[in-house]
Amino acid sequence: MCPCIILTLTLYYLNSAGAAEPEDQVQIQVLFRPEECNRKSKKGDLINAHYDGFLEKDGSQFYCSRSDKQGHPQWFVLGVGQVIRGLDVGMMDMCAGEKRKVTVPAALAFGQTGKGPVPPNATVVFEVEVLSVSRGPRSMEAFGQMDLDQDKSLTKGEVKEYLKLEYEKGGKPRDEPFYEKILADIFWKSDKDQDGQISAKEYNIYERDEL
Repeated sequence: MCPCIILTLTLYYLNSAGAAEPEDQVQIQVLFRPEECNRKSKKGDLINAHYDGFLEKDGSQFYCSRSDKQGHPQWFVLGVGQVIRGLDVGMMDMCAGEKRKVTVPAALAFGQTGKGPVPPNATVVFEVEVLSVSRGPRSMEAFGQMDLDQDKSLTKGEVKEYLKLEYEKGGKPRDEPFYEKILADIFWKSDKDQDGQISAKEYNIYERDEL
């Protein structure tokens, strides 16, 4: 088992000229990393994670994934804008089971306007725990692979079959309740019209869904 604090990293968000702005640093503190790590997260991967958000200024909590949306860990595709930019950056190269503390400047969080309980120009801190990392089923290539009957929509059966194949590739098949929970979360978030299928439009990975 790794020690509580492994290392502290600073990643820089490059401005349009390619230079790192001092106020645009995402600070990453690795709190725990499992010894076994078969896959590290990268852009386009499907991530399942819990994350709690705090204001750096006074430590007050403004978000808790364990109480929001019925307490389910959040499913999202990394690096495509489904979470704030700072989390897209701060959750790269994570292993399943890893925990991090990610400090995000306002420019990569909620900016000059803020959002809800987060005031304008606020630096925020997230405590993140990644539960699983898998190949994202959200590229159009993957959509075509899942859409077995080529009707431009995905059923739960089609998505489930795809997920099973992906997990079995890693040599770690899961039980039925595991897949059913993933499916429930994916369809809860993506099946906007609740017709039991995910259309190509609903599948759009670039629809922004911050937090």
